[in-house]
Amino acid sequence: MNTSNKFVITINRELGSGGKTVAKLLAQKLGVPFYDKSHLQSVEDKEGLNEEKIENLKSKKRTWWPDLKRLVELDGGFAVSIYDNLPNYAVPEKNDTDQKFRMEQEILKGIVDAESCVVVGRCSFVTFKDHPNHLHIWIQSPMECRVERVMKKKGIASEAEAEKFIKEVDKLCDDYAKRHTGVSRYDPRNYDLVISMADKTAEEAVDLILKYIG
Repeated sequence: MNTSNKFVITINRELGSGGKTVAKLLAQKLGVPFYDKSHLQSVEDKEGLNEEKIENLKSKKRTWWPDLKRLVELDGGFAVSIYDNLPNYAVPEKNDTDQKFRMEQEILKGIVDAESCVVVGRCSFVTFKDHPNHLHIWIQSPMECRVERVMKKKGIASEAEAEKFIKEVDKLCDDYAKRHTGVSRYDPRNYDLVISMADKTAEEAVDLILKYIG
């Protein structure tokens, strides 16, 4: 991957691995926007987007994302994760209709066509597998580390309950990927770089990625 040209870095991660923190810090270091599900949802909600409206945008202007970004006042860094605002530690409900998935993919393609960025999740490792200047990263962590992190973030008192929550979200996310792409997000062949966060800080993980990029 060459950062001198327009690029996309996709980061998929296990819940509780710290992958989103890594993604935000990496985007900051590279001076590019960071996007995740919450940004896409903000665009959909503010503009009332649907597939027909996106097709209309595409027909009027090849690179339509900059105008839409200004319209909805996105700055590439305001949003929070879908998991951050869940009451207590409820597993997110399924709302992954085929139509919603297709719309999210079109928004992502518009973003990547317009600017370099870091994208978290949303099956982006498949969406941009043929992008000429990409880096696909998978971030994982031992279960005990994930449990500790999720307990702190979600205020869960029991390790058993935290692990149960993690496993339920893991299944939900992998089912989502399999349903819409036919591949498992856990298959390391989907990625250029796999990072274990065992004994690593977010800063150390970002340094590793930057060294890999060269």
